[in-house]
Amino acid sequence: MTLTTYIFILSGWAIFVLVTFLWLVSLLIKNASIVDVFWGIGFVFIAWLDYSISPFMSSTKWLLLILITIWGLRLALHIGIRNRGKPEDFRYAKWRKEHGKGWPLISYFQVFLLQGFLMWIIAAPLISIRVTDGIPPLPPLAVIGALIWVYGFFFEAVGDWQLARFKADPANKGKLMTSGVWKYTRHPNYFGDAAQWWGFYLIAAGAGGWWTIFSPIVMTFLLLKVSGVAMLEKTMKDKPGYKEYAQKTSAFIPMPPNS
Repeated sequence: MTLTTYIFILSGWAIFVLVTFLWLVSLLIKNASIVDVFWGIGFVFIAWLDYSISPFMSSTKWLLLILITIWGLRLALHIGIRNRGKPEDFRYAKWRKEHGKGWPLISYFQVFLLQGFLMWIIAAPLISIRVTDGIPPLPPLAVIGALIWVYGFFFEAVGDWQLARFKADPANKGKLMTSGVWKYTRHPNYFGDAAQWWGFYLIAAGAGGWWTIFSPIVMTFLLLKVSGVAMLEKTMKDKPGYKEYAQKTSAFIPMPPNS
């Protein structure tokens, strides 16, 4: 068995154990939303697990490890604070009602194992980089990837922070957030998330992980077509003022607003 194969198998089993444990916890508290908090933490856990058994280390690997840790912990903290004291996410609550007594088992496959599998696929750049030795300290591609990550982190973190402050003000109830970074894209947090994963990929590609390009592609697809932009657009399209906001504001990639 090659080292690469061993790493991926170990990571897969680790994710399986983690999501199974999380599923059992969700049954006890009757809330599947905890899987959303775990999403970022799971990547951090896998990255540190892989790096803890890595026979080689380099500045490139440390860079990726630090950046994924910042990304994952910030995201988990943000979602945890946002969900604190609130009922189960409307998606899971809807499925729970639809499936009734069958929901506990269905949630294991439809929510927890599915997210675990996606995590395993998307985490490929974090895993691939550690099996390559003899790489220069910081290849140019890694520097470019780090700069893209910073750009994405700015939009995601600032976008989340601005929206949280906006919603915390009772005077803004029922209003749209259209200022700050939300002036340039209707979904700065989702764009920032995607950009950061392209940054992760470029850092890994600079150290031999070029073949993991499916990772940022899958993440971008999920953010655009599945759980991010597409889903939110459906819930927002009938909100007063949103049509006008959409006409002058880019849906994803930050752009100057149309006049």
